[in-house]
Amino acid sequence: MMQTDVLRDFDRLVQRAFNTQLSSEPVHAMPMEAWRDEEGFHAEFDLPGMEAQQIEMVVEKSILTIRAERAKPEGRQYIAGSERLWGQFSRELVLGDHLDPASIQARYADGVLRLDIAVAEAAKPRRIEISTAAKGEAPKELAS
Repeated sequence: MMQTDVLRDFDRLVQRAFNTQLSSEPVHAMPMEAWRDEEGFHAEFDLPGMEAQQIEMVVEKSILTIRAERAKPEGRQYIAGSERLWGQFSRELVLGDHLDPASIQARYADGVLRLDIAVAEAAKPRRIEISTAAKGEAPKELAS
Protein backbone atom coordinates (compact mmCIF):
# COMPACT_ATOMS: atom_id res chain seq x y z
CA MET A 1 0.00 0.00 0.00
CA MET A 2 2.77 2.42 0.93
CA GLN A 3 4.71 1.73 -2.30
CA THR A 4 1.69 2.66 -4.44
CA ASP A 5 1.30 5.96 -2.58
CA VAL A 6 4.98 6.79 -3.05
CA LEU A 7 4.79 5.99 -6.78
CA ARG A 8 1.61 8.04 -7.16
CA ASP A 9 3.21 11.00 -5.37
CA PHE A 10 6.33 10.72 -7.53
CA ASP A 11 4.16 10.59 -10.68
CA ARG A 12 2.37 13.77 -9.58
CA LEU A 13 5.66 15.55 -8.90
CA VAL A 14 6.99 14.62 -12.34
CA GLN A 15 3.74 15.74 -13.99
CA ARG A 16 3.87 19.10 -12.17
CA ALA A 17 7.53 19.65 -13.05
CA PHE A 18 6.94 19.08 -16.76
CA ASN A 19 3.62 20.90 -16.92
CA THR A 20 4.84 24.15 -15.38
CA GLN A 21 7.45 24.45 -18.12
CA LEU A 22 5.25 23.44 -21.05
CA SER A 23 1.77 24.74 -20.29
CA SER A 24 -0.21 26.86 -17.87
CA GLU A 25 -2.79 24.06 -17.53
CA PRO A 26 -1.78 20.88 -15.70
CA VAL A 27 -1.82 17.51 -17.41
CA HIS A 28 -3.11 14.84 -15.06
CA ALA A 29 -2.04 11.19 -14.98
CA MET A 30 -5.09 8.95 -15.13
CA PRO A 31 -5.32 6.24 -12.45
CA MET A 32 -4.16 2.90 -13.84
CA GLU A 33 -4.06 -0.75 -12.89
CA ALA A 34 -1.91 -3.11 -14.94
CA TRP A 35 -1.24 -6.84 -14.87
CA ARG A 36 0.20 -9.63 -16.99
CA ASP A 37 -0.93 -13.17 -17.57
CA GLU A 38 -0.05 -15.93 -20.04
CA GLU A 39 -2.05 -14.18 -22.80
CA GLY A 40 -0.35 -10.80 -22.49
CA PHE A 41 -0.41 -7.44 -20.77
CA HIS A 42 -3.62 -5.78 -19.59
CA ALA A 43 -4.27 -2.30 -18.23
CA GLU A 44 -7.32 -0.36 -17.08
CA PHE A 45 -7.48 3.42 -16.84
CA ASP A 46 -10.14 5.33 -14.91
CA LEU A 47 -11.65 8.03 -17.13
CA PRO A 48 -15.14 8.59 -15.73
CA GLY A 49 -17.52 11.03 -17.35
CA MET A 50 -15.92 10.91 -20.78
CA GLU A 51 -17.01 9.64 -24.16
CA ALA A 52 -14.80 7.28 -26.17
CA GLN A 53 -14.36 10.06 -28.77
CA GLN A 54 -12.57 12.20 -26.15
CA ILE A 55 -9.84 9.58 -25.75
CA GLU A 56 -6.89 9.34 -28.15
CA MET A 57 -4.38 6.50 -28.30
CA VAL A 58 -1.20 6.57 -30.37
CA VAL A 59 1.53 3.94 -30.53
CA GLU A 60 4.92 4.89 -31.92
CA LYS A 61 7.58 2.19 -31.93
CA SER A 62 7.28 0.78 -28.41
CA ILE A 63 5.65 3.79 -26.70
CA LEU A 64 1.89 3.89 -26.24
CA THR A 65 0.47 7.33 -25.42
CA ILE A 66 -3.07 7.78 -24.12
CA ARG A 67 -4.58 11.27 -23.99
CA ALA A 68 -7.99 12.52 -22.98
CA GLU A 69 -9.66 15.78 -22.07
CA ARG A 70 -12.54 16.47 -19.72
CA ALA A 71 -13.97 19.95 -20.22
CA LYS A 72 -14.79 21.98 -17.14
CA PRO A 73 -18.55 22.52 -16.95
CA GLU A 74 -19.72 26.06 -17.56
CA GLY A 75 -22.30 28.03 -15.61
CA ARG A 76 -21.21 27.05 -12.12
CA GLN A 77 -20.49 30.42 -10.57
CA TYR A 78 -20.23 29.58 -6.88
CA ILE A 79 -18.58 26.23 -6.41
CA ALA A 80 -18.78 25.08 -2.79
CA GLY A 81 -16.24 22.31 -3.27
CA SER A 82 -14.52 20.50 -6.10
CA GLU A 83 -12.41 17.36 -6.01
CA ARG A 84 -12.78 16.43 -9.67
CA LEU A 85 -9.96 16.86 -12.12
CA TRP A 86 -10.67 18.77 -15.32
CA GLY A 87 -8.56 19.40 -18.38
CA GLN A 88 -5.90 17.25 -20.01
CA PHE A 89 -5.07 13.68 -18.99
CA SER A 90 -2.10 11.77 -20.38
CA ARG A 91 -0.18 8.57 -19.79
CA GLU A 92 2.72 6.91 -21.61
CA LEU A 93 3.55 3.22 -21.43
CA VAL A 94 6.78 1.69 -22.70
CA LEU A 95 5.73 -1.64 -24.17
CA GLY A 96 9.14 -3.26 -24.53
CA ASP A 97 10.19 -5.92 -27.04
CA HIS A 98 8.13 -8.68 -25.43
CA LEU A 99 4.76 -7.12 -26.41
CA ASP A 100 3.23 -6.80 -29.89
CA PRO A 101 2.10 -3.18 -30.51
CA ALA A 102 0.08 -4.32 -33.56
CA SER A 103 -2.11 -6.47 -31.29
CA ILE A 104 -3.38 -3.65 -29.04
CA GLN A 105 -7.12 -3.82 -28.44
CA ALA A 106 -8.96 -1.09 -26.53
CA ARG A 107 -12.47 -0.96 -25.05
CA TYR A 108 -14.14 1.86 -23.16
CA ALA A 109 -17.15 1.13 -20.94
CA ASP A 110 -18.52 2.55 -17.70
CA GLY A 111 -15.73 5.11 -17.41
CA VAL A 112 -12.92 2.56 -17.72
CA LEU A 113 -10.57 2.19 -20.70
CA ARG A 114 -9.25 -1.37 -20.96
CA LEU A 115 -6.23 -2.35 -23.04
CA ASP A 116 -5.17 -5.86 -23.99
CA ILE A 117 -1.76 -6.34 -25.60
CA ALA A 118 -0.58 -9.77 -26.74
CA VAL A 119 2.88 -11.15 -26.09
CA ALA A 120 5.05 -10.92 -29.24
CA GLU A 121 5.52 -14.27 -31.00
CA ALA A 122 9.31 -13.99 -30.68
CA ALA A 123 8.96 -13.58 -26.90
CA LYS A 124 6.67 -16.58 -26.37
CA PRO A 125 8.23 -19.72 -24.96
CA ARG A 126 8.67 -22.45 -27.54
CA ARG A 127 9.54 -26.09 -27.21
CA ILE A 128 12.84 -27.12 -28.75
CA GLU A 129 13.04 -30.60 -30.20
CA ILE A 130 16.14 -32.60 -29.37
CA SER A 131 17.45 -34.93 -32.07
CA THR A 132 19.25 -38.13 -31.25
CA ALA A 133 21.96 -40.06 -33.05
CA ALA A 134 21.46 -43.71 -33.90
CA LYS A 135 23.39 -46.15 -31.75
CA GLY A 136 26.99 -46.31 -32.85
CA GLU A 137 26.61 -43.25 -35.11
CA ALA A 138 28.73 -40.19 -34.45
CA PRO A 139 26.75 -37.04 -33.61
CA LYS A 140 26.33 -34.69 -36.57
CA GLU A 141 27.79 -31.22 -36.48
CA LEU A 142 25.29 -28.54 -35.57
CA ALA A 143 24.81 -25.76 -38.12
CA SER A 144 25.93 -22.40 -36.84
